[in-house]
Amino acid sequence: MTLTFEPLADRPGLEVIDQIERQRYRIHTPTPIALREGATDVFQYPVGDAVQIRTRAIELPTVVMVYVRDDDGAIAAEVAQFESETLPSDDYVLDPLTQIKTYMRVEDTAIEVTVDSERTRIEFDSPTDLLIGARSQHDRPAATVTTTEQPADVMAAVETFGSALKAHDPERSYPTLRGHPPAIEMGDSLDIPMDIDSPDTGVTLELPPDLASIFVAAPLSYYLGASLAPASEPRLTTDTGFTYSLDTARGFESEVGRTLKRLFFLDCVTRTEGFHQIDLHERAAIEPYVDLDFESLYQRPLAEQVATYLQVPYDVIEDHIPKWRLTTHIDPVPANAEQLPYVVDDLAIVRTHQQQRLNQASVPAEAEAEFTRDDVITRAASSDTGTATAETDYVEPQAEDSLEQAWIGDSIPIGASKLTKAAFEHRLDRDTNAEDITIRVVQNDARMDEERQLVDEVYGTRDDLPFDVTVHDNLTTAELRTVLTTDAEFFHYIGHTEHDGFVCSDGKLDVTTVDSVGIDTFLLNACNSYNQGLALVEKGAIAGIVTLNEVLNDGAVRIGEAVARLLNCGFPLRAALTIARGESILGGQYIVVGDGGITVAQADGGIPNLLEIETVEHGYSVEMNTYSTDNKGLGAIMHPHFNDCTEYYLVPGPIDAVTVSSDELLEFLNMQQVPIKTDGDLYWSSSIDLDAIH
Repeated sequence: MTLTFEPLADRPGLEVIDQIERQRYRIHTPTPIALREGATDVFQYPVGDAVQIRTRAIELPTVVMVYVRDDDGAIAAEVAQFESETLPSDDYVLDPLTQIKTYMRVEDTAIEVTVDSERTRIEFDSPTDLLIGARSQHDRPAATVTTTEQPADVMAAVETFGSALKAHDPERSYPTLRGHPPAIEMGDSLDIPMDIDSPDTGVTLELPPDLASIFVAAPLSYYLGASLAPASEPRLTTDTGFTYSLDTARGFESEVGRTLKRLFFLDCVTRTEGFHQIDLHERAAIEPYVDLDFESLYQRPLAEQVATYLQVPYDVIEDHIPKWRLTTHIDPVPANAEQLPYVVDDLAIVRTHQQQRLNQASVPAEAEAEFTRDDVITRAASSDTGTATAETDYVEPQAEDSLEQAWIGDSIPIGASKLTKAAFEHRLDRDTNAEDITIRVVQNDARMDEERQLVDEVYGTRDDLPFDVTVHDNLTTAELRTVLTTDAEFFHYIGHTEHDGFVCSDGKLDVTTVDSVGIDTFLLNACNSYNQGLALVEKGAIAGIVTLNEVLNDGAVRIGEAVARLLNCGFPLRAALTIARGESILGGQYIVVGDGGITVAQADGGIPNLLEIETVEHGYSVEMNTYSTDNKGLGAIMHPHFNDCTEYYLVPGPIDAVTVSSDELLEFLNMQQVPIKTDGDLYWSSSIDLDAIH
């Protein structure tokens, strides 16, 4: 995020560039200005650091909602796109909904806030002392807990997760107030650092002392800051005497998931009585059907809120709960406990159902008759050097009611991402910077030029983001090694792979022979690329898209183009593949390895979305499906930029369809590049013909 400050007559302009780096928020200014005493204590929300400047105006080169609060914390104005508000001289705190959580405080000043189609501008009636505070997203573990393989010790380790919460009231349903849980390492003894301060929220989860139960309950324990205790029957208890069984006819795992969703959702509704007193669509939808005094409930202790929430019938609110971002299926063995903090940080639903193992990933018979990316000539040419035996232990996790599915275990998942500890650790080492987004495209087969031409038209088309795109053709093993070991945000490979290497003009390059790689994310659009993709993650990458078997060339082109466009629009890797799979009959052969929540670029409007459009009698019916990112996680809110929309909606999930005119729809589509589904086909806002929509 870049803030441009209007220059005063007697001094140059100031520019503040914000960035998060290893839990530390840094504000850089060309001219040092003394920090006001006690500056971090004057905002309603916690901030990690603050700086004071003097300026006449601030301009953000993006469109963001701005809340203006008075000195008591009450909302004095809220300014959305195409709106402007002028407020008289007073003390204010401005809360722009930017990627970095930032607050601005002014005293005895009149202000004007304007949000147009491209920018957000805040002006003052005279040169003003402005206090800017910011809070780290706390997006990495602050400490490491060591545990043995014994369930009692693992339970004690999981109990520390709640120490990362920045609030213990309904406000913690905002993603920026949920910090990253401590990391877990397996060792010879239990060791919990002294500086970990687990909260006492008055809620206890009593669980059978086995790893499966502990893993499933970990996200619920974290969100509630709950204590954990061994028991023969699973249940939730509070210090007020309330008891809620987690062993129902639906089964323990389903009940824990429903409990987390219910508590989280009702917190999202109750928090509308707190700092952000907005018109929330979901509150209006359920309020006539629940006997809850949200104003009173907001002030009560967490344990009392939990007891009240759990008396609300689930089926009354079920249809209004946000679409959950992720369900993680985990093999409940001790080593996998080390990945729990990263799963919990996503507030994922955890399942431990044992799945049927498969001998191979199925491939439709028609693949044999079509040109694939593992063609006969290539395989024959490489057969002299031998081919590594492919892993054949597959697992197909049961699909759950989430936008995305993931798997933690030794087997190869079908239809789900493969999570690894190495991927999460590499992400923590990733530097956040304001430099260009570097993309490397490698085409190692001239017959696949169609995909190369398509992605050439996609990458780097965002005027608001700096891209550095380089295309390489027909690389040797040495040249490909150089590309892989050079720093880049994204690597798009078009060509052939074997289980034991990338096919190059002079042989094969096996990533396992490379010491480390510099690429963060990747798409290996080639047959049988799973092994090499997994090796890239082990050698330093964060995540990538790979194939489990052979893929048809035509389908690979369509998926490659769709993934490129979706990543360019700001979709996380895993969500991009979930959407793109529908572009080919062999879409199920593609999975994500590593941390699929990573993004290559930020979304234009902050939250990536997919539109579903159809014609109706008086125009077009538009339904928006929103997707979470790490910066806009579960519990974030968004306001659709349609003229008659006055409500806010929870993210992620579908937003109620609205009917708009042709002119209004075109105006909306011109604001940003977004994917569109109509009649089951995928289109793009920059090129769709509205007359073709039925």
